[in-house]
Amino acid sequence: MRLPLSWLRKLLERMESRDFQLSGKWFLLSMILGVVVGLVTVVFDHLSLLVETLVLKGIAGFNPGDAHGEYDPFASLLELSRGPEPWILLLVITLGGLLSGYLVQTFAPDAAGSGTGATIHAFHFRQGYLRWQIVWVKILTTSITVGTGGSAGREGPIAQIGATLGAWLGQRLHLTRRDRRILLAAGMGAGVGAIFRAPLAGALFAAEILYREADFEAEVIVPAAMSSIIAYGVYSMFLPQQIRYMPLFGQELRFNFLSPFELIPYTIMAIVIIFAGILFTQFYHGTHKLFEKIKLPFFVRVGIGAFLSGIITLLFYFTFPGQDEVMGIAGRGYGTLQTAL
Repeated sequence: MRLPLSWLRKLLERMESRDFQLSGKWFLLSMILGVVVGLVTVVFDHLSLLVETLVLKGIAGFNPGDAHGEYDPFASLLELSRGPEPWILLLVITLGGLLSGYLVQTFAPDAAGSGTGATIHAFHFRQGYLRWQIVWVKILTTSITVGTGGSAGREGPIAQIGATLGAWLGQRLHLTRRDRRILLAAGMGAGVGAIFRAPLAGALFAAEILYREADFEAEVIVPAAMSSIIAYGVYSMFLPQQIRYMPLFGQELRFNFLSPFELIPYTIMAIVIIFAGILFTQFYHGTHKLFEKIKLPFFVRVGIGAFLSGIITLLFYFTFPGQDEVMGIAGRGYGTLQTAL
């Protein structure tokens, strides 16, 4: 993808010659990256919501619900007057998996999975290089997967999309290997900070996700923070004013700290979550290795996984009749979390 960026390259050269490398250069790059990632995040978010409205709600009759702080611009397109149709839902989930798997297999194999692993690999072993095709393939496939009820989230995909945009900017400007890697990580943080409306978390995520141990990439934090804040601001401009700066799950949650003893249940919960996270990670990677051994085309394996996910969704549906919130395994799951809160 070719865009005329020669003017920006010349400007950066002048800034370096005037000793602006530590401040002006990264402010300019972070600002541009933040604007681009923020706009692409809006497209990504709206497309996934559109597919969800037309397919998951319109065809399968299943409304996964939203968090109070979310905005669905397509909510008025459909008025659901019927409940979910389980067998159609299973078909929709399976076809969504097959289609997204085919797109990845055909156009951008690097976009397979959550995308976080490929991004980290590019940072450490590919000198900050990612193919720009990942952007549109990841937007399409994630929108199809989530919009058709696939059990998937947006953190990994938007992290890879933002990282690819950062890497692409660094490549087009012929930046050094070090600068390309910083832009890759900053783009990753900008995407996460924008879509979850948590710019500080996005910056910290970009700095710490790159390593297995408890370590930070110090050079990344400031550019990631600037690009994440700008991406968050751009993304928020497309939200209604009443929820623009609302927490994702609304304003109703309040906590008044009265005694240190109140920290005890949170400590216990943290320990439980640690072990649950370890169990989930081991199961996830074990399942991935198991499916890699199946001698079938990639998109067929993805379709099988989507079908099994749909079967689990139906098991919950028939086990707990009349409680559609237990089907939160299908789609983003925010509606189920909001109901629980």
